[in-house]
Amino acid sequence: MDDSNFMLDIPRDVTSRSAAPRDPRDEAAAPYATPQSGSASPYTLNPPIDFDGLSWPSLGTRERLEDTPHQYKERLQKMTGAVQTILECIGEDPQREGLRETPKRYAEAMLFFTKGYEENVRDIVNGAVFHEDHDELVIVKEIEVFSLCEHHLVPFTGKMHIGYIPNQRVLGLSKLARIAEMFSRRLQLQERLTKQVALAVSEILRPRGVGVVMESTHLCMASRGVQKGAITTTSCMLGCMRSSAKTREEFLNLLNRR
Repeated sequence: MDDSNFMLDIPRDVTSRSAAPRDPRDEAAAPYATPQSGSASPYTLNPPIDFDGLSWPSLGTRERLEDTPHQYKERLQKMTGAVQTILECIGEDPQREGLRETPKRYAEAMLFFTKGYEENVRDIVNGAVFHEDHDELVIVKEIEVFSLCEHHLVPFTGKMHIGYIPNQRVLGLSKLARIAEMFSRRLQLQERLTKQVALAVSEILRPRGVGVVMESTHLCMASRGVQKGAITTTSCMLGCMRSSAKTREEFLNLLNRR
């Protein structure tokens, strides 16, 4: 599959763009070039705001989202029992004082760590897209990010930098941080997380270009395996951020300013 066309075949009625424009100027926006990105994956073949509003849902996302209070209680009990089994398998006593409530606490914590599955881009943005005649870089730097490596279920933490060049529309600044938070609160890979945030911003604003850079430390590398601390940097550039070396260089230079 030619990844330069990975969004071209998406029916317009399954995206957020199918709704009537809130403002007539939206129809007059300059033509948008499909973002050029790397190889496609199941997480990038569909638009960030998909047909059911779940923003790249996983298999059980809809079921979890629609839990009744009774079903939520059953889900929590199932997770609690699983954690208790793990404690027993590593040779611990789940009934001793310090661990007696740990299975339930861990189950509740895991549901919080993965709350991004229950969120979607449309609700997070909440209409905070504004018309503004600004055509220079907008950058929000050093957004703190916490996520879980899907390979070992241990944390990776770091900072994300998001920049874009508007195409007649800008996004409320806090929404960039909220988008990063939503996608990070799932089981992730840093590479996928970086791309998902970039594609979501691109889908929302249809800007001239988007750039996302993330730097993080992975405990799956520092606390096991090679047991070496290191900083991993990933990036995703779309539109003119990818096609124009000068624009990309300006973005990266501004990130390095303190």
